[in-house]
Amino acid sequence: MPRLPVMFLALAAASPGCKGSGGAPGPGGVPVKIEVARSVSVRESTEYVATLRSRASAAIRPEVEGKITEILVRPGARVSSGTPLMQIDQAKQQATLESQQDMLAAKRAGLEYARQQHQRVSRLAASGVTSRQDLDQAQAALDAAQAELAALEAQVREQQVQLHYHTVAAPTAGIVGDIPARVGDRVTADTTLTTVDQAGGLEAYVSVPVERAPQLRRGLPVQILDAAGTLLAETRVSFVSPQVDEATQTVLVKAKIDEGHELRPSQLIRARLVWGTFEGPLVPVLAVSRISGQHFAFVAEQDQGNLVARQKALRVGEIVGGDYVVLEGIKPGDQVIVSGTQFLVDGVPVSPQT
Repeated sequence: MPRLPVMFLALAAASPGCKGSGGAPGPGGVPVKIEVARSVSVRESTEYVATLRSRASAAIRPEVEGKITEILVRPGARVSSGTPLMQIDQAKQQATLESQQDMLAAKRAGLEYARQQHQRVSRLAASGVTSRQDLDQAQAALDAAQAELAALEAQVREQQVQLHYHTVAAPTAGIVGDIPARVGDRVTADTTLTTVDQAGGLEAYVSVPVERAPQLRRGLPVQILDAAGTLLAETRVSFVSPQVDEATQTVLVKAKIDEGHELRPSQLIRARLVWGTFEGPLVPVLAVSRISGQHFAFVAEQDQGNLVARQKALRVGEIVGGDYVVLEGIKPGDQVIVSGTQFLVDGVPVSPQT
């Protein structure tokens, strides 16, 4: 018999003849206030946490191997194309270049001597003093000296280019990313020194639960919001992944963000996907109760000439002002009970109050 008091209270609340203060039912039923559910045009949307990625991010790696001697910029700095970022030790390369330049001077002197010898033998051959063989040998020596000089000049140019690579420069204008390297570190061509991200070339990466995948499409409206909910940018879905992430069971969605916003790569922001617009009823928040995760509201309906309360299970959407957008459970025109709901059970008579 432990449940008898609870049953008794429920029957007492349902009895139209029960009297009491504080909104208890009177002869005409429980006094309640009623509002007619009105239909409005609302947008169905969902907010997700998105990560900003750069569409034009250049990974900076050295062209040569060596030790970092100087870092010329700081993370987050805005740089133009060609701005020096770091300096790699060039002492060895400089010594090699200077050695080849000395050899180049010697080769030029040798070429000049071979040219003079060729001219001298040519004059003697014309006078019949020397043989044709001597002239051919002089010509061969001249040709060899010219070839050796050309080869060494090519090597010097190559060394000059290599020396230029010891200064790591920005390939494009943008924002310098993190710099994990430090002065004194030895780097190779596989070492990532930093990144340069072009301003404005951002995309929002949004992971959408797979249950929503059938609704995803290119062109779906996306609103970018800050932490306070302020609208920063409006864009549209530009990419929908054809695959599902096995670990998170989500689908990757991308949306491009135009320039003119103070946003940075790798920043976490809020992205609101707008699924569509529909006509739906609004119900005051105070009229809705939640039990075990399910939303409910009472609606006044006619039953054999009496106005009674009927409990309705709801599926609600966003809160607009002080009202819930109802997706299922109540239709426009229903008489929603907005006060006195604490005294109501399903089927109890109610009396509308002004």
